[in-house]
Amino acid sequence: MRWKTLIVALAVWGIWTSTASAGGDLKIGSSGAQYLRIPVGSRGSAMGGSAVAFSEGVDALYWNPAGASTLTNTDLLLSRHQYIADINVDYFAAARPIGELGVMGVTAKVLSMGDEMITTTQSPDGTGETYSSSFAVVGLSFARTLTDRVAIGVNANLLYEKIAQQTASGIAVDVGFRYTPGWNNLTFGGVIKNLGPKMKYDGPGFDLNTPTGTDPNSLPHGTRSQSTAFEIPSYVQLGGAYKAIDAQKSIVNVTGTFQSNNFSQDEWRAGAEYSFDKKFFLRGGYVYSSQKDYLFGPTFGAGLSLNLGSTTLNLDYAWSQSDMFDNDQYFTLQLGF
Repeated sequence: MRWKTLIVALAVWGIWTSTASAGGDLKIGSSGAQYLRIPVGSRGSAMGGSAVAFSEGVDALYWNPAGASTLTNTDLLLSRHQYIADINVDYFAAARPIGELGVMGVTAKVLSMGDEMITTTQSPDGTGETYSSSFAVVGLSFARTLTDRVAIGVNANLLYEKIAQQTASGIAVDVGFRYTPGWNNLTFGGVIKNLGPKMKYDGPGFDLNTPTGTDPNSLPHGTRSQSTAFEIPSYVQLGGAYKAIDAQKSIVNVTGTFQSNNFSQDEWRAGAEYSFDKKFFLRGGYVYSSQKDYLFGPTFGAGLSLNLGSTTLNLDYAWSQSDMFDNDQYFTLQLGF
């Protein structure tokens, strides 16, 4: 038991010390791959993104992969998020136990933004042509219960970005833990997200052909400029969950999470979920940051769980306030069998 306690202590220490240089204004707007920070799934989103110690099963693959260790059957999750500025975020996740080894899962997250008009210095109102952009994250997850109180989880993600003919790719790793002390209905969790090397764009859009003379038959001089490498937005979350009420058919869980970011001010997240007969759910949350002109605030949502023979069907919805843009909406379908 001592070595298992040591693992937990080292995990907590590593997450806590990694926040030392985070949470400042100097690096705001200097990272790329910001789509990694866009949340997915209605349940955790409706609770203000405070589900790091609360989420379980396939839903936990995004919030904290250690929570997926509770899974006892095969689960599928489909989610669509209507994000700001007409951006759609589609998310798929699947997970199942693999004997005594643990739980394996796969995830895919895709952003679509439609076509954009091409403008140049000569044609600032548009050339009549368009280009498209796409961003995707594909991941492989593993979660395992170490003891009846401790679980760990890891996500390994492959990142891909394309803007017109320019592309960038990279990798990112999430590492999480979950600890249930066994008293006062408390659960603690922590996760380090988006650990990975810098990314860099390349493609024919960086090519430049310069005329070498006045002779129309002379070949231009071709050069290719280099894009600057950029970091991905890593952050740390530490949180807790508490079952405040467990009376007959009514259950109330409250959650809280501190998020320390390396490219913006830190965030505080809080949420609650009311469950009636484990079939009907109401959720709410709030996100706070001292960052100037912070976009997000209160969140709300609801859910319905149906047993269809040997299959469980969950339908969840979430709404999130967004200043200066249309408010966000999340729609999620989850199947367990």
